[in-house]
This record gives sequence, structure tokens and C-alpha cells, in this order.
Amino acid sequence: MTDLYRRLTELPRNRLALLAMDLQKKLDTIEATQSEPIAITGMACNFPGAPDIASFWEMLSEGRDGVSEMPEDRWDVAAHYSPDPEKPGCYYTKHAGFISGHDRFDAAFFGLTPLEATYMDPQHRLLLETAWHALEDAHLTRASLEGTRTGLFVGISTNDYMQHQVRKAPLTDIGPYLGIGNVASTSAGRLSYLLGLNGPSMAVDTACSSSLVALHLACNSLRMGESDAAMAAGVNMMLIPETFIYFSKLRALSPDGRCKTFDASADGYGRGEGCGVVVLKRLSDALAAGDKIIALVAGSDTNHSGRSNGLTVPSGTAQEQVVRRAIEAAGLTPPDIDFVEAHGTGTSLGDPIELHALGAVHRDRQDPLAIGSVKTNIGHLEAAAGIAGIIKSALALNHRALPGTLNFNHPNPHVDWKTTPIRPQTEMRALGEGPRAAGISSFGFGGTNAHVVLKAAEHETALAPKTKAKVPARPHHVLTMSARSASALKTLAEAAAERLTAPGADLASYAHSANRGRDLFEHRLSLRAEDAAEASAKLAAFSAAPSNPGAIHIGQTAPGTSAQGDLLYLFSGQGAQRPEMGRVLYETQPHFACQIDEIGGLMKGRLAKPLKELLFAKSDHLISRTENTQPVLFAYEVALARMLESWGIKPGAVMGHSVGEYAAAHLAGVFSLEDGVEMILARGRLMRELCAEGAMLALACDEATALELLETSGGLASLAAVNSPKDVTLGGDAATIERLAQNAEARGITARQLAVSHAFHSPLMDPALEAFADVAGQISFSAPSLPLYSNLSGARGPAPAGTPGEKRVVHKRHPQRVAAARPQGPTAGAG
Repeated sequence: MTDLYRRLTELPRNRLALLAMDLQKKLDTIEATQSEPIAITGMACNFPGAPDIASFWEMLSEGRDGVSEMPEDRWDVAAHYSPDPEKPGCYYTKHAGFISGHDRFDAAFFGLTPLEATYMDPQHRLLLETAWHALEDAHLTRASLEGTRTGLFVGISTNDYMQHQVRKAPLTDIGPYLGIGNVASTSAGRLSYLLGLNGPSMAVDTACSSSLVALHLACNSLRMGESDAAMAAGVNMMLIPETFIYFSKLRALSPDGRCKTFDASADGYGRGEGCGVVVLKRLSDALAAGDKIIALVAGSDTNHSGRSNGLTVPSGTAQEQVVRRAIEAAGLTPPDIDFVEAHGTGTSLGDPIELHALGAVHRDRQDPLAIGSVKTNIGHLEAAAGIAGIIKSALALNHRALPGTLNFNHPNPHVDWKTTPIRPQTEMRALGEGPRAAGISSFGFGGTNAHVVLKAAEHETALAPKTKAKVPARPHHVLTMSARSASALKTLAEAAAERLTAPGADLASYAHSANRGRDLFEHRLSLRAEDAAEASAKLAAFSAAPSNPGAIHIGQTAPGTSAQGDLLYLFSGQGAQRPEMGRVLYETQPHFACQIDEIGGLMKGRLAKPLKELLFAKSDHLISRTENTQPVLFAYEVALARMLESWGIKPGAVMGHSVGEYAAAHLAGVFSLEDGVEMILARGRLMRELCAEGAMLALACDEATALELLETSGGLASLAAVNSPKDVTLGGDAATIERLAQNAEARGITARQLAVSHAFHSPLMDPALEAFADVAGQISFSAPSLPLYSNLSGARGPAPAGTPGEKRVVHKRHPQRVAAARPQGPTAGAG
């Protein structure tokens, strides 16, 4: 009997029951985490004939392909071509899926020297560009990612460029950039380095299944907590003739360069190149951040074919197993799958094996399973094939439409179509309104298989917290753009002008993405427009004549200037209220309105009138009563900060004057919105119920002079605030304050009584201290998540956080030392 077993058996039965319950709760949490869906929050691609996501979906919807003749700028095409597959040193096809611009790269944008870029594999360059666009699509900037545990998993297999460089140059020309510019590991490592990512970073090579395996690893990394965000990518480029020659000798290529997937005429696959990148987060994190969710990775699995009929020969049994396990991991059954994006290369051997494996998994279906292959549109992208299938499937689920697969005219005779419940989807068709799911397969010719199950996002995210408020439309929108150079800014403006002329273009969404999802560079422009047409016209005018911007504001900052700057938010105290405050913001700014409505809901029935009525009242009669003023100011200040946050503006530090410290502390994460509302309501209510009314006096003098004046008050007044070296405030009973005002004026000191109902931070607050301590003692406090400067101590710290209750009580009673709390250095200055 082990010592642990002995100790457990000696525990009382109730202790054992509690221990069992605790262990079961922990087990349930682990199991839930391991099965949590992974959200795709951003995507980007550069595929043959489709340099971005929009054009890719357009290609799929219109049933086009991107196959073309081999471009002459790659190598001497004619010198290596022969229709005779037996001819040594030749390939028998002159067609494949190529992208353009592989030799154009903005090295300076990524901080690379021209020499380093010259030695750099175009696959690595393409990955950098595409990953950047994917992050923009996910509204993630470099500043927001630096230092985070963001993982990077890249499917990459070929090294054409290394072979090309070594072959063309003598050994004496080999320089220091050859290795780091070409080895597979630096494809991922360089991107992690440039972005400052601290999560796992790796290249994955399982041949044709590389990028789907990379996605599988990325999702596992997120579920294990190894990464907090991740990118999964695949990249492939065709840069030398040798690979075409090799696959020609295998008889693997289609003579016309096109994949005739599932068709009787299947005669090999057509090669393709390009890059695809998806940005991933755990669903709970994506919902909490308010991210766009394109689709969900519900489950995935990988395996190996084992000892099949040959190293490169697929195993139907292994394929069936990997598909079943991925569906099980997703918590689904085969009938739940709406369609499968097949590996579907268009080979006479591979297609029948794959279809029979899928048929075995889906044999009990009532309706045929729709299948297709994006390879018929863009060719087989090899290491990037899986990610292309993921992007196509995510778009299909998101658009509720399944594109047709091309080149299917006569069913492959080696497939028993009568007993196999599978049908190639040859035309675009709508997907249903209910839950939708798709399977994506990739099989590497080294035997590594992978299958991923995607689900449509909207049904899984239906439980996400949503405001019930009616969201107002903004009368105008601000659109900002920036680039590394003036010419790049002009090019960016041209592209935006064209995008905003597209049918259904939404300026609000476009401006939100541009303002929040892009890093700020030295050359910048901004414009105000009412709709997409007006914005497009202004951008087009700027592109045509950048030196005459008209309604567009342009400017240039110094290199290295912070994208946001160092901002300090100062939240004002009581006395800043006014009639109809926030009305225009509420009517024109959705985030402000939603935040006011949320806080108003928390305060419902606990104020003299609903929050909005107090805010927007034309008279200051109610808003100036302490029990109303403090909640109103808290709500207004929090809503204003959240509105700025929705624009991508965040403070580097926060501080508040008196009641303003509660908004500052909430923004810094010291307590929740609900707890902030509880304290601010109690604060105002207890002051009204328990504290006598008083007065406050602003003096244009230093603290020492004010203390001299207070010596005659008999303890009925005290120092309430030190706002600056020559600006102090006193508080006390009305008669004493009136006498102090007269004494000050007699000494030539400017004195002004404030329009307040109570003498805050004075002895008159003492009756409410104990009751407020009881309220504060029920609140949960956390350490601030950003610098929070205290007006109590004058030091950086968690004010009004600290010992629950204690510091919040003295915060009501002791002077506000705003001057001492003012940060020095780069954050100085109130915003």
C-alpha cells in the first residue's frame, strides 16, 4: 500500500467527497480546453490568378482557374520541354499555376538590406508579405503582438532557390546570407523575429500535407496553452526546372497542367505555387476580444500510411482512420459534414483510393456527400495545398455557398459510384442555414496524412455577449492610411479607392479595419467621408495628384515614431458635469452608445432617473446632485475611454481626480465594470444620506499658504486638493469656507467657491467612511494592468486599489495630490 493511498483512506468521508469533486472539476476543465474550437480570425493568400482573398473567392465563384504557361523569366522553358516523357532531362508539360511578381520584394519594409533580400528564398519573402496581410485582416498590429506567445507553424518543403544559387555561382561567392536566407527553419524564424513573437516557431515538412499538419500543430499548441495566438501557413514556389523533370519521370504530372480530379481523364496533377496564411485564436479568447470569426477549426488528426504498397502509394485504410478521428475530435458524426475539400490531385491511383476511403466513412449517409478540390482552380500547391483547401472551405462556410469543382465531365471508372455516397460538386450551390461543417484532407507522398474539420462560426458564437442596444450610424467616418514611402502611400490609396467602388462597399467596416488593423508608418493620410463613394473619390483625387490633397490630410513623421504615442488619460472629478453631456456622442458613436446602455442597465432602478435621462437633461438640476453626479461621471468617462479604444487609441498610463479615479482604476483592470458601478453608486448615495452639505473653495496659492489660512478654521475645513503648485482647493462647512474666502481675498489671493453640494475630501465626509468601507470590502480587486497614478499618495500604484476598503475610504477623506501624481518623462501631459 502506497503512502498516498494510506493517507487518502484515512481522510474523513466528507473530505474525500470534496477532493473528488475538486479533481473532477479540474478534469472537466482540462477536457473542455482540449476540445475548445479554434477560431480563424484572419486570412490572406497569394494564389495563381488570385493575389488576395477577395479575388480568390471571385475566382472560385466564377469557376475559373489560374493555370498558365510557364513564364520565361523562371528558366529557359523551351530548352527543357519535350512531349516525349522518356526524353532525358525534359518535362512534358508547359503549364502550371504560377503567381506573378515573385521577383519584386520591398526589403526595406521588413528592415532587410538589398543584399540579404537577394539571397533570400522567394518562398520566405512571399511568406512575410502574406503573413503581414493576414495579421492586418485579423486587426493585429506588430506592436500588439510583440513579446506575446504567438506561435508560427509553416508548411514548406522545396528548396529550389538554394539549388539555383549554388548551381549558378562558384563556391567563392557563397556569403553569410545564403544559409539563413534559404533553410526551411528560417522561413518561420525570421517572421517570428521580425514581429517579436515568443511562441513556438517551426517549419513543417510532410510534403503535400505540410500546411495541414502545420494547422493541426497550431491548434494543438493553442489548446495546450503553449500559444495564446498562432499563425498556420503554407508556401510553395516553382523556381527551377529540375522538380518538373523529376515529377515527369514519375509520370505524376498532367500534360496540360490541370488537375482533372475524380474524372475519367485524370492523367496526373498540375503543379501550382503560392502562399496562404490563417490567424488562429482559442474561441473564448476571440470572443472576449470581439474578433471577427471567419470559421472554426473543430477537430483534426494526423497519421501515417504505414507499410502500404509503396512509400509513395497512399493507404485507404489510413485515410479512413484519419478522417474518422478528425470528425470524432470535432464532436461530430459523418452525417454532420456538409462537404469535403478532398486532396483530389487528379491521379488515376490516388483519386479512387481517397474516394473509397471517404465512402467507407460516410456509407450511412442519407444524401450524397459533396466533394471538390481547389486544385482544379489553382493547381496542386504541394506544401501549401492544405492551407489553400482550408481557406476555400472557410470562405464557403462563411459565404454559405459551395463553389463547384472544375474539369469533371466523366466519373472515374475505377470508383463504384453507385454504392459510394459521394458526388463531386460541379456547380456553385447554396449551403443551408443550419450548422455547417466541412472536412479538408491532405496526404503527403511520404505517407503523412491529415484531415481537419471546420465549422461555420455563427452558430457557435451565438452565445457570445451581445448588446441589445440599437447601434447608431455615424454621420461621417475617418479613414487613415500609412506607408513606408510616399509612392507606397499613393499605391495604397489607389487600391483603397478601387476597393471602395465595389458593390456593397461599407466605409464603416473598411475604415475600422484600416484604422485598427494596420501598423502606422512614416507617410500618412487621413480623410473624412460620409460614405464609400465620397471616400473613394477623395482617394482617387489624391492618387492622381498627391501634391494637391484637397480634402485629405497628409503628413510625415520621423522614422521610428511610435504608432500611438505615449498617452496619459486624466479622468476629471465632480464639477465637470454639464447638461446634455454626451448626447451627440451617443447619437453618432456606436461604442460610446453601447457602453452607456450597458452601464445604464447595471444602474437601472438605482438612480433618481435612468442614466440617459440624467446625462441628456437640458437642466443641471438633477445631474448636480451628488448621488447622481458621481455615477453619471463614471459612466461618461468609461464610455469615452472605450470609444477611443474602439478607434485603436489606448493610454500608456491613467490617473483620475477624486471620483475620476474610479474610471481610471476600472480602465486599468483593478476592478470589473459591475464592481465599479456598485462602488460609485454607494459612494454618491452614502454621501447624500450620511454627510452634511458643505462648500469648496479654489485658491490661487501654494499649499503652505493654504495651510496657514486653515489654521483659523477650527478643524471645520481642510485641504481637499493640490492641483498644481499655485492651485489648491479647500473643503468644509459653508460658513467656514465663506470666512476663509474673505480672509484669502484680504491677503490678495484669488478665491472662487465651487458649484458643489458637498465638501469632498474634508471632515464632513467622516460619517460615511465606515459604511463605504463595508461596500468596498465586498469588491474583488486586481493589480493594475497599466500604470495607474494615485492622487492619494502622489505615486504610481494601484490607487484606488490596495487593501480592500482602506485606501478607498481615505480616498474620500484625504487631499487629492494631483500635482504630485503627475507622471514625469515620456508620459507627462494629460490627454
